[in-house]
Amino acid sequence: MVRRRAARAMWPRHAATRSRAASASSRHDAPRPSDHRLMLTVSGLTKSYRSGQDSVAVLRGVDLALAAGESVALTGESGSGKSTLLHLIAGLDQPDQGEINYGDVTISRLTDAERAAFRRERLGLVFQQFNLIPSLTVADNLAFQSRLAGRHDAAWHSELIERLGLGRLLKRYPEQLSGGQQQRVAIGRALAVKPTLLLADEPTGNLDEATADDVLALANDLVRRTGCGFLMVTHSERLAATLDRRVNLHAGLIH
Repeated sequence: MVRRRAARAMWPRHAATRSRAASASSRHDAPRPSDHRLMLTVSGLTKSYRSGQDSVAVLRGVDLALAAGESVALTGESGSGKSTLLHLIAGLDQPDQGEINYGDVTISRLTDAERAAFRRERLGLVFQQFNLIPSLTVADNLAFQSRLAGRHDAAWHSELIERLGLGRLLKRYPEQLSGGQQQRVAIGRALAVKPTLLLADEPTGNLDEATADDVLALANDLVRRTGCGFLMVTHSERLAATLDRRVNLHAGLIH
């Protein structure tokens, strides 16, 4: 198979560190963040879709607040609108009503080009489809967003590669990786840009329990070190309990 050549970066290694998760009970009861720390506010968000001649309301007035350095699990039954909410927060779709604010930036008021630039420079996105670029090596997939945003930090990339255990995979292409390895590359790419907010839709869904715990511990640790927010959709009660706070989406509302 012929592949296009891509620049391949050589990365030094740094010593890895790990954080321990707080107890499930203390995290589960974490309070709503105080206003002076808020970095994301969602107010009165509604979204409906057409199904034949009918209009199906998915979100019915969602309110949500997230602080810098805070991790929040978003739970709910399948089809409750969790992925829809994440796509709206990322500016990949527009709400029918309501506002999404990052500080003084209202994302729904941005043009398409401005929203794309905002995602590129401020958000880290991890979805169930990894969306790695087939023609790029692992090294270049990891660096793609940060270079595009003009925020490439070689030392930061080196640490991510070390922490994610990707050092021996840098010259490989996505098709040569297992699902778990692709998942780790996708997570590294999202963190490489040092996002204001990390949005993850079932980021550990295809991983075994031990690997899922490892990746989530890494995400929590890096979130606290960089001060970004972390909003994760999950069906796992066990994983939700490792985050600072949990909110549940039911009947189109946050509970």
